[in-house]
Amino acid sequence: MKHFGRALRLALRYPGNVLLCWTTSLLVAIFWAANLAAVWPVVDAVMNGHSIPSWLEEDANHQLAELAKLRSERFALAPSFSHASPDSIPGLVQQVAQIREQEGYVQERLGGIRWIQPVVEKWLPDTPFETLGCVCAFVLVGTLIKNVFRVANLVLVSRLGNLVAFDLRKDYFRQLLRLDLVEFSERGRGDLMNRCTTDLSQVGSGVQVVFGQAVREPLKMIACFVGAAWFSWRLLLITIIVAPIAAIAIRWLGKSLKRANRRAMEELSGIYEALTETLSGIRLIRAFTRESAERARFHKSLKQLYGRQMKIAFYDSLASPLTENAGVAMVVLAAMAGGYLVLNQETLLFGVQISETPLTHGQMGAFFAMLVGMSDPARRLSGVFNGIQRASASAERVYEVLDRQPTTAECASPVPMPKPWKRLRFENLSFQYTSEKLVLDRVNLEVRAGETMAIVGPNGCGKSTLLTLPPRLYDATEGSVLFDDVDVRQFKLRELRGRIGIVSQQAQLFNESVLENIAFGRPGATREDIEHAARKAHAHEFITERLEEGYDTLVGPGGGRLSGGQRQRVALARAILRNPELLILDEATSQVDLESEQLIHEALAEFSRERTTLLITHRPSTLALADRVAVMEHGRIIDIGTPDELAERCDLFRRLCCVPLRESA
Repeated sequence: MKHFGRALRLALRYPGNVLLCWTTSLLVAIFWAANLAAVWPVVDAVMNGHSIPSWLEEDANHQLAELAKLRSERFALAPSFSHASPDSIPGLVQQVAQIREQEGYVQERLGGIRWIQPVVEKWLPDTPFETLGCVCAFVLVGTLIKNVFRVANLVLVSRLGNLVAFDLRKDYFRQLLRLDLVEFSERGRGDLMNRCTTDLSQVGSGVQVVFGQAVREPLKMIACFVGAAWFSWRLLLITIIVAPIAAIAIRWLGKSLKRANRRAMEELSGIYEALTETLSGIRLIRAFTRESAERARFHKSLKQLYGRQMKIAFYDSLASPLTENAGVAMVVLAAMAGGYLVLNQETLLFGVQISETPLTHGQMGAFFAMLVGMSDPARRLSGVFNGIQRASASAERVYEVLDRQPTTAECASPVPMPKPWKRLRFENLSFQYTSEKLVLDRVNLEVRAGETMAIVGPNGCGKSTLLTLPPRLYDATEGSVLFDDVDVRQFKLRELRGRIGIVSQQAQLFNESVLENIAFGRPGATREDIEHAARKAHAHEFITERLEEGYDTLVGPGGGRLSGGQRQRVALARAILRNPELLILDEATSQVDLESEQLIHEALAEFSRERTTLLITHRPSTLALADRVAVMEHGRIIDIGTPDELAERCDLFRRLCCVPLRESA
């Protein structure tokens, strides 16, 4: 509940909304109890042929008679003191004290009647039927007003819950953009998506429940509780002895529901992950005829989720019977005890004083109505427990992500990045994604400003990982990445990354226009700047000649409406528009056709001139751009030199790069 409490505190950002929620809930509760209290005058007055004024007058006369009777009893005891023995005097004193106490109660009630009589005689009718009509009108209008406040309460509560979910989603998305990249591979996109959608929706619904039903229904119960206590608080205490038993059972149910809901959310994350993988790999699934295997995998995930949901349904189904049985037990106890008191006109039950005067049929009817008025909100509250426990489980999953601190955090006291910088150094650098294996092992490399350095090596040797460290997509486990002897961790992330451009093997485009995808490299760039960058990337021709809407053409999800070569040239134009001091190319031409490769090569040859470039490639044409080449194997740099030098002395370089060189020659 701790994390859900944090979500509830977000609602306090909107104090006006919270205050209105509480106010409307209170007004609903007051009118709820007031309507039920109408049973009293109907039974005691109307059904006995009285109007309310005549009923009050009769009651006043009855109280006067009762007062006279009590006084005569007290006066009658006075002579007994003169003839009483010393042992019997304390008993006589106690009798007088009891009579005086009853007199005080009767006088208090008589004073209340006399106070309200002038108002009642002025405004209320004086015939039984008109009184009945007046009471019915009061109930009708009271119900209408109650429902107006209830509608307002529902709208206000919904607004509050949606505002909290809105704020949390913003914070969650902001946190996603800050998380370490390893989080996305470890958790999976499906799990992160599920937390942002289903879990946050559950938290928002939980906030609505807490500020809605969890306030409104207990207030209705409290209003009825106060009304019942007004008639006879002692009788009320007798009837609620079953409540602690129900509370213990409901608490056990709440814990079980929370566990089951959390596990269900985890199962749902697995389904999201399976859907994400299936949709992204649908071509591969069809190509290898793996549809049946994917159906079986998805069926297994659905079956697990179904089991969790049925467990939740079972626990949830117990909540309503528990509260209903507790309510019925209370009413039965009240019926037995109250029936005995009213039918026998008694004030004692098992020797315990229940009321000062015998209860009337109308008072007992109103007391029962208040108990029924408490049982209905209690029944509604049974659904609240599941909602709160579900929200609590979801809040834990959401705040688990929100509380995670990225390792690539901003420096507390950043220093300005050198401009221009003269060299980039990887100093005694080690890196590992997990504790099991080093990906980079004591790498030392220096790149001079304006130099083009190529990185070659077999798959899995750590090439791509090495190039993620200068822009701090990851931070080194040991060692440092330095610009002019200053560790990259001392710079502002925005400044550091703003001076670096990256073109990866998989050109990632967004489902926006070509213009917006290129402008992604430098927000606020003019159309002329964007077109100039596209020309440098040899993308302007296909954009204007082959795309129907030119630069305003939507590229589709992931750039799916463009070919691989077109996507790569748009990505290169994006990097060129950024005009970075350091350009990182991660096999940028490995998955394009020959024509696109030649065009991209021409663009790179021009753009990388007098610009520091780090590139991963095994293609001879791209290697020709490099001033030097670093050869990597098993996370280490085993040799550095020009392409010609390495071709003579490095066997690994020859195996990776020289055969294509000879074939192309």
